[in-house]
Amino acid sequence: MRKEYNIKELNPRKNPYAKQLKKSVTIKLKPTTIEYFKNKSGETGIPYQTLINMYLDDCATKNKELEINWR
Repeated sequence: MRKEYNIKELNPRKNPYAKQLKKSVTIKLKPTTIEYFKNKSGETGIPYQTLINMYLDDCATKNKELEINWR
């Protein structure tokens, strides 16, 4: 390795995976919902936030329709 690099000589290129990166958001969820996914996380060994993301991604990919029942 060199002690110093000249940044201007490097060949910068766009990240080919940039479109696949996730975006950080804040969302309010009921504690029971979080507990459900945390329990599933313990069963599967997959982090609960990843499980939530996988579930929502599956819904969006399959264009699932929501069923809303007002009580």
